[in-house]
Amino acid sequence: MSSHHTFHIPVMGTAFTADSPLKVAHYGISTVIALADDVLLERLRKYYSDLNNISYEEIKNNSKDYRADRITAYLNMVHVLVSNKFDDFTTSTSDKFDEVKKYFEMLPDTASVKKEFNKIISDTFKFEDLSTWLKDNLSFGSVDVNIMTKVDKTNYFKKEELPSEYNDAHAGLRGYANSDLESSVIFSAGMNPRLYGYIAHFDDFFPDVNGNIKKKIVLKVSDYRSAIIQGKFLAKKGLWISEYRIESGLNCGGHAFATDGYLMGPILAEFRDRRKELIDDIYAVCKPALEANGRVVPNETLKITITAQGGVATSEEHNFLINHYKLDTVGWGTPFLLVPEATTVDAATRKQLQDAKEKDLYLSNVSPLGVPFNNLRDSSKDVEKEQKIKDGKPGSPCPRKFLALSNEYGTEGVCTASRLFQKNKIDEQGISDSITDKTCLCMGLAATAVINYGLNTRESFGVSICPGPNMAYFNQELSLQDMSHHIYNADEGVVRVDRPNMFVNELGMYLKYLSEKIEEHKKDWSRKSPRYLNAFTTNMNEGIAYYQKMFNSVGTTFSSVKKSALNSLNDAMERMQKMELEINSIVEENQK
Repeated sequence: MSSHHTFHIPVMGTAFTADSPLKVAHYGISTVIALADDVLLERLRKYYSDLNNISYEEIKNNSKDYRADRITAYLNMVHVLVSNKFDDFTTSTSDKFDEVKKYFEMLPDTASVKKEFNKIISDTFKFEDLSTWLKDNLSFGSVDVNIMTKVDKTNYFKKEELPSEYNDAHAGLRGYANSDLESSVIFSAGMNPRLYGYIAHFDDFFPDVNGNIKKKIVLKVSDYRSAIIQGKFLAKKGLWISEYRIESGLNCGGHAFATDGYLMGPILAEFRDRRKELIDDIYAVCKPALEANGRVVPNETLKITITAQGGVATSEEHNFLINHYKLDTVGWGTPFLLVPEATTVDAATRKQLQDAKEKDLYLSNVSPLGVPFNNLRDSSKDVEKEQKIKDGKPGSPCPRKFLALSNEYGTEGVCTASRLFQKNKIDEQGISDSITDKTCLCMGLAATAVINYGLNTRESFGVSICPGPNMAYFNQELSLQDMSHHIYNADEGVVRVDRPNMFVNELGMYLKYLSEKIEEHKKDWSRKSPRYLNAFTTNMNEGIAYYQKMFNSVGTTFSSVKKSALNSLNDAMERMQKMELEINSIVEENQK
């Protein structure tokens, strides 16, 4: 049964949404668990097993497949607890009636099930009849999982390298595939051909005759071209992409995968306008692949869902995305870090988030992956890192090794945030920010759960957190009802009134990004530089022209910000003209 909500909570870090299904799934809200950190998931399994009087036997790291086994065990426990909680919730009695009403109060007023519920309770009813109706008409939120495709470190057992199916992302996929969940796996960070090929080993990812897929595949993509390339690659193996999850390249949390100047509005419009073409083109590849592999071929063409996330902060923006771009749901990530009922964030870090302004949220170089990473200035992890540098001991211990992807100083991989790597690099080159900037995200992104739940560990309590720039416009802790009501009903006082429109905000980030790229290419000019910079400016100019037309054609929508948005677009055109002149001047200089 599909969700009655039109928003979902995307994956955030490793700990922030690791147990979100246990908090909100029974209200029909879909969430995503990161599978990167099996140590954290094992510790949470013990915590929730003790809390719910469930027998717990530790899965130790003394076998080849302990990572997959831990992930399967955690996901199965979550599945049982969520199912039991929902069953208990829908067995309606008078003492649970307030919780039942809370479920419906958080739904959009347009939801037909909400109207029907209000009609039922307006008349005399029996709780037994209500309970039957609830079980027939409600479902809990999807318990989805996330795998970063490139975080696929090779693993070893007793000093011997294991086959690729034991790599981190492969083991995460197997852990999910072997679980009892009926949900989706979201692949992010680009294509990993070997990992994608491994999906075909598991029957749950293939459709039945009615087109139902027990474990669906979701791709997080930045543009239509990426969607069609990855979609066809998987379709050739008979694997169907059930959802394309479009994320803003810069106006997002976590790692930022910037496009080459493609802006979110035009990207969403292309998916809307070419949706049928996308389905038909990929099904034309998928169907013969299913036949060739002896798989069941559904009676009808399979369906897709298109969603988006990144920078949305008002009900007006949410509804515009749904109605104008025909999206199925919209992801609200960063604002939910201020909702203790939905996410796991320690009190000190949440207070920092509440107080954060634009200057406190920045695109950093702290990630060992070498990808720009949205960071909170003066987080406790960054404070800890700076203290180590002052003490002459830069770098961190590396107990997790999830990001130990460099082979520069060790055959089994070394993380660029580790003490080993940074010491060796400083000995070679001398100390510099480019070396010591890297921080231990494995520990930092898990620390908030260690603090909140008193997990038994001697490891660092320094918290890394990765909110999107949108956090600057939210400044108060919110209840789950507050946030749901804000998403659907535009509560006043939740968001700063001077906040720019989400599209204008992202445009500003791309203007800054392009300016920085121009400076980078000045210092390191190559044959590819003119093509890259000219393509970037062309895409930006087309995006600005699209927004000018869009804002002038949407009637009363965005009426309160339309004037300032159009002024910002005019300013953006002027900035682009200056940057184009600068690029042309650099090109001419380098052609001499």
